[in-house]
Amino acid sequence: MKLLLADDSGTMRTIQKRCLLKLGLAETDITEAEDGQQALTQFESANFDVVLSDWNMPNMDGLTFLQKVRETNKDVPFIMITTEAERARVVTAIQAGVTDYLVKPFTPDDLRAKLEKWVAAPV
Repeated sequence: MKLLLADDSGTMRTIQKRCLLKLGLAETDITEAEDGQQALTQFESANFDVVLSDWNMPNMDGLTFLQKVRETNKDVPFIMITTEAERARVVTAIQAGVTDYLVKPFTPDDLRAKLEKWVAAPV
């Protein structure tokens, strides 16, 4: 499974990457991005099975990144991982085409459940 992980916090990317490695993903299957713009560039240059993205990032936020992804790809599972749990924010993300939502902090089991729900490849 090829996964794109976008979060401006290096610490959060490290935590999420460790969770993903524990779930059985290979390090080579995880592509990291520091912001939405970098993530979009990477998304456009490779095929990914799933996208995990923070909402609040510099240069391009996760919502804008999601909207850009949906302009060209309606099918790739896009999971927003964020501290933003307000109902209005969730509705906005759903309207933009988010596949699912995971609120920080989360457990490895929470992440596994989301991936198993949306990605055909076993996790």
